[in-house]
Amino acid sequence: MRSKAVATKKSVANRLVKAANCACDTEAGGRKAAGVDPEIKQANQNRLRRIEGQIRGLQKMVEEDRYCADVITQIASVQEALRGVARSLMRNHLQHCAAKALRSGEKVETEAMYNELLELIYTHLR
Repeated sequence: MRSKAVATKKSVANRLVKAANCACDTEAGGRKAAGVDPEIKQANQNRLRRIEGQIRGLQKMVEEDRYCADVITQIASVQEALRGVARSLMRNHLQHCAAKALRSGEKVETEAMYNELLELIYTHLR
């Protein structure tokens, strides 16, 4: 019974998240971030390239049958690096997209943005 209630809550939250209208550009190609500082974007791209290199290193470690504890330690390092990129993206989302939606004064838009932010925090930014 409990899992059914959780699933229902999630589907309601997902519908509300989809309704969120923010400062992001919503053209034919889908939603795009608005107001991304070029330096922040470049920093995120650099971080992701380093993470990509770490992943290749992990693949090599597994291929070479490296000690499990060492592989797990490197996996934790990659996960933390990805969390750093997520925090940077969340900061930008809060400063631009979410701020505009929350200041809009429109109840549906504001509530949808709150739900989107909560869903992001609960599921991805732990």
